[in-house]
Amino acid sequence: MASAPQDSDSPGAQIAQALVDFSVRGAFPEEHASSLAIDADALPPAIQTLAEAKSKLQAEIHQINEETADDVRSWQTNAQSVQDDIIRSKALANDILKAAEAPVVSGKTIEEAEAKASFLIRELNYNSQVQEALKGIRGVTRTLDQVEQARDERRILDALHLLERSWKELDAIPISQSCRAIKLLNLRAFELKSDVHVVLDHVWSSLIHVDAENHRVSISGDQKDGSMSLSDAVIGLKAYKVVDQRTTQLWREVNKVIFIPRMDIARDTLPGIHIETSTLEVRGSADKTVESLFADLKQVFSYLVERLPPDIVETMSSTLLPEIIHKITRVWLDSIVPSSLQDMERFQDVITAARGFCDSLKSLGFSYLGELQEWTDSAPRVWLSKCREAALDAVRTNLSRGLGASKQVERVEKQMVSRSEGKQLAATHATASDDDHGWGDAWADGEEEETSQETAHNEVKDQLAEGGDDGTDAWGWGVEDTTEEKPEAATEEKPEAATEDKLDDDEDATEAWGWGDEANNDEETDKTAKTALAPPVQGQTRELILKEVYSISSMPEPVLDLIFAIIEDGAALTQESYASTPVAAAASGLFSLPTLALAMFRAVSPYYYAPGDGGNMFLYNDANYLSERLADFAAAWKTRDDISIRAKSMLRLDNDIKSLQNFAARAYSNEMSIQKTILKDMLGGEQNLTQQDETESCVSAAVARVRSMAITWEPILSRSAWQQAAGALADAVATKIIVDVMDLPAIGQDEAYNIANLIATVTGLDDLFLPSRGSTNISSKRKALPTAEGSEMDDEVPTTAQHAPNWLRLKYLSEVLQSNLKDVRYLWVESELSLYFSVDEVIYLINLSFEDNPRTREVVKEITQNPHPTAARG
Repeated sequence: MASAPQDSDSPGAQIAQALVDFSVRGAFPEEHASSLAIDADALPPAIQTLAEAKSKLQAEIHQINEETADDVRSWQTNAQSVQDDIIRSKALANDILKAAEAPVVSGKTIEEAEAKASFLIRELNYNSQVQEALKGIRGVTRTLDQVEQARDERRILDALHLLERSWKELDAIPISQSCRAIKLLNLRAFELKSDVHVVLDHVWSSLIHVDAENHRVSISGDQKDGSMSLSDAVIGLKAYKVVDQRTTQLWREVNKVIFIPRMDIARDTLPGIHIETSTLEVRGSADKTVESLFADLKQVFSYLVERLPPDIVETMSSTLLPEIIHKITRVWLDSIVPSSLQDMERFQDVITAARGFCDSLKSLGFSYLGELQEWTDSAPRVWLSKCREAALDAVRTNLSRGLGASKQVERVEKQMVSRSEGKQLAATHATASDDDHGWGDAWADGEEEETSQETAHNEVKDQLAEGGDDGTDAWGWGVEDTTEEKPEAATEEKPEAATEDKLDDDEDATEAWGWGDEANNDEETDKTAKTALAPPVQGQTRELILKEVYSISSMPEPVLDLIFAIIEDGAALTQESYASTPVAAAASGLFSLPTLALAMFRAVSPYYYAPGDGGNMFLYNDANYLSERLADFAAAWKTRDDISIRAKSMLRLDNDIKSLQNFAARAYSNEMSIQKTILKDMLGGEQNLTQQDETESCVSAAVARVRSMAITWEPILSRSAWQQAAGALADAVATKIIVDVMDLPAIGQDEAYNIANLIATVTGLDDLFLPSRGSTNISSKRKALPTAEGSEMDDEVPTTAQHAPNWLRLKYLSEVLQSNLKDVRYLWVESELSLYFSVDEVIYLINLSFEDNPRTREVVKEITQNPHPTAARG
């Protein structure tokens, strides 16, 4: 804030005035002023006064400068001119003095003169270059001005030609490209090029307009003002090197707007193609026929060829057409190909239409028709491929539906059997035809005291006496290292005991056979029973019709129907009535499709069968059923008189039948291997069973597992196959116990008692193999059947030993463990222990169970000296 004005006579004012006078005029203060005392309050007024004086002085100087500015500048100019004149005068004077002092011209002067002349020449050349550059710059500028004008007038080609000329002119200017003027001209040229490209885009869009929303395409040859045509636009695109890019985009849009809606076969209704003046659009409705599609596509391609330049049409032939052709062949045409001989007339019409469409495209100048052309020329191959695809898909689809409801089928075998064989088979209640012509009664006369169970038991003992095993050992059944189970190879005492109806109480077992029933001779055999019967006695033989019932899933029948239909179509193609069809040459190929269908069944079926209860056994039955039906079909095929000789020779199912039989055996073997592994694990695995903590629980679990699997398999397998499968599981348990007992270092009395109890638990499985268990069909009500002696089921002898080779061996092992030395001697010498154990094994068991004393050594010696007591007894 400024201080208040002071009195001029005050000390502060006097001091301030003295300072101003000294600063402005250099005057020293008067004595009275210099003698004044200066304090802090006097200084601010003094400083303010000095500032005001300064401002006043500056204002005066500024005003003087304003008033004398022109004069000062004139003076400066004159002074500078005078100075220059003085300098030139001095220089001239110096030159005159030097010339006066050295009148002779020296060589140095000449060199300087030449240098000046060279410099002047270079300057002239430089000036000429500058003049040429300026002229070139002016020319380029004028050319670019013309480009702008052509751009504004949409004269695209003229603008492009002028741009090209401007770049040539720029290259001809004798200046470095780094010159600022050249850079600016290049920048302007590129900007104009971009502007022309934008204008070209607008022109292109006005000539070719694709309306995606309304599915419409409009193509005009020229603009309305006539400034540019479509051909000129293509030339412009070539100048920018974007023809391929722009045409590819065009074909994508046309495909999306026109072709895709028209060719979408999945839609309920399809639009039609309509052309009005220069507009192509999709609207209305069209038939979902190939002929209608070809007619509409021909319109589209004709429209495009007519209105587009050849260069663009050529790119369409390589860009758009292959995709359209692929969709026509793989979607439209392939969907019409029949998978059988049905609709073959329609197929011929489609082939004709496809050939006509190919010819139309060729006449329009299109190429890349290879796929469609190949389809029309390869009708037999196309049809065969469709049949193959349909067959494989049908097998896969049927399998994916699951096992479905099972049904029982019957296999029938005719055998010539002797009297004794018939009696034995009758005793086991095997099913035969209803009428036995009195053979059963004749064979039964005078022999009622001999039961069928005793006969079977004695035969087993005879077999064991001869070779130590029964017929199943030839296949490796019941052996833990079995590689393949073949239950269909049943021995003579194992026919399936499946009856047609329950038997009356007063019927003899042989009367259920119905010997020689001619009414059943013509029944279709579902499976040939592999029953090995002994040669019949001359004069006492009779034809026996054996029957077995087993279950199959719902899968084989559709597969068989498919295969039979394919083969029938193949046979039909060999007839004269189909000689003129386009697929007549595919006859031989059809006969190879059953092999592929069956290969698909074998490859995929394990995946679908495995989850079901007894799935592998159903697979075993189904595969055998397929092989048997195919074998019957092949046999009947060669006897038909309604097919050609060529068709008869084309059917080859032998390898497929063998493959199915092997496949069935593998399915059975896999199931048995799995179940045996489970049983072995339940019984301690690789460890000794007697060393387990819960031995009784392990054995009970294994026995329950055998019963569970037997119950699961019983309604599935035939009686003979079921007995062998269940017997193999029982034998696996018996074998494990025998091996573990024989591996013990010693057996005490308590341990022997415990082992005998375990064996008793296992041998309780005998009730699964009572003859009466198979006397009726699984689905019918069981009842007790009388034996030859008139006793009921409680007196029956189980047939377990016929299906479990080690079963009697296990029972005799239990007897040995519970016997004293006297009893062991009796079992060897008087009974049948020697049929199931060797001398060394029995001696080993004696050493395990008894102390070494004279009595023990005596019994061992007697057994050693009598290695075959049964043979000695005769």
